[in-house]
Amino acid sequence: MAAGWRDRRTMTMDSAIFVRPSDSQWTPTDPGVRRRILTHNDQLMIVEFAFEQDAVGKLHNHPHIQASYVAEGSFEVTIDGVTEVLSKGQSFIVPSNAVHGVRALESGLLVDSFTPARQDFLTPA
Repeated sequence: MAAGWRDRRTMTMDSAIFVRPSDSQWTPTDPGVRRRILTHNDQLMIVEFAFEQDAVGKLHNHPHIQASYVAEGSFEVTIDGVTEVLSKGQSFIVPSNAVHGVRALESGLLVDSFTPARQDFLTPA
């Protein structure tokens, strides 16, 4: 373990090293979708997205690399025109600038990681 690590309580951008879900607030995004930032620093961000059944995360792209884990439910996932159905325990990667989106086939939860961190998620709308 690096010297002094135990004494350091925060990382860059005032993010805590240890984070509990209750430390973050849910933010509505698309209809039937909400997100909660779990933790982040300049290089990495982990975010939960909760979906009601039939809710859509509309097609979009961003420069960040995204890795997503299906924690609950099942989703129709489209990445650069290719669509697959993924369910609990499965995951996917979205390359930088790839057009992607999801549709919840049932209520569900995605845990997404982004590198670098999504600064647009940190700025109030």
